[in-house]
Order: sequence, then structure tokens, then C-alpha cells
Amino acid sequence: MQREEKTKVVSELADALSRSAIIISTNYQGMRGKQMTELRHTLANANIEYRVVKNTLVYSAADDAGMMRLMQIIEGPVGLAFGYDEIANTARILNQYIKSASSPLRIRGGLLGDRVLAPEEVVGLANLPSMDILVSSLIGQLQTPVARLHNVLAAPMRGLIYVLQNMAQQAKQ
Repeated sequence: MQREEKTKVVSELADALSRSAIIISTNYQGMRGKQMTELRHTLANANIEYRVVKNTLVYSAADDAGMMRLMQIIEGPVGLAFGYDEIANTARILNQYIKSASSPLRIRGGLLGDRVLAPEEVVGLANLPSMDILVSSLIGQLQTPVARLHNVLAAPMRGLIYVLQNMAQQAKQ
């Protein structure tokens, strides 16, 4: 690779590093070309970029982007998944691909802001419910105390209505 090409790749990587919400490092050894193409296509449909890069170029890009903690999850041949949207979604889609395709791809770790994630933590993120489910669950939990308060405050009124209805029926008889 020429020096100009390397400079261009480093600047593209630094840009991807600074824009991404999560970066997942993978070991891609043993994957065939067809599997790699399928992986990239699957991830691209979810706005996730997957790049196989030389470690020296990643080190330079991480230095330029001020993300030196990335070095802790870079070892040997590495492929990086850059997630730009929902964090758990990136981990979920990558993990689902690995399971469904019986891929030799292995997660080495992740970088979430300044926090380095172990492979188990990345898989844990993948198992989280989606943002929509979490929001609806939160709304349900916020509504529960209000509904209980409503029932407690309405109970005396219901009791009074019940007593009055019984008295009116007895008076008719």
C-alpha cells in the first residue's frame, strides 16, 4: 500500500472511530470470502460498518481520534464493526449473524466510549431488549403507581355507591 493510501485509510478509520457509538473487535480468521461478503451486507443493512484493517493503521487512527483504549482489544488479524446508532443493536446483529451462520467469527471485545468491554459484555449487550421494549416497560412501570393511587382514592366512592345502590334496591322491595 502506498503512503498516500495509508494516510487516506488512517483518516477514514479515525473518522469512523470518532463517529461510532460502539466499536466491536472480531477475529475473522477461518471465514471464507462468501461469508465475509454476507456479513458485510447484513451489517450494512443495519447501518453498521465492518472493516478488516492492519493493526498498525488502527493504532495510528486510534491515536489520531484520541481513542488509545482501543489498543486493548486489537491483537492479531482484526475486523472492526463500527456501530453508529443503537449500541445494543450493533452487538445484537453481529451476535445473531455469528449464531445463525455458524460463522468462525469471534468477538474479541468492544469499546463503548472510554470503556473497554470483554467479549462476554458485548454478548450481554446483544441480549438486552430493544430500545422500544425498554421504553414501553419504563412507561408501564411509571403508570403503575398512578393507577394504584387512583384505585385507592376511588375505593371509598365505589363503596358508597355500592351501599346506596343496595339501600335503593331494599327500598323498592
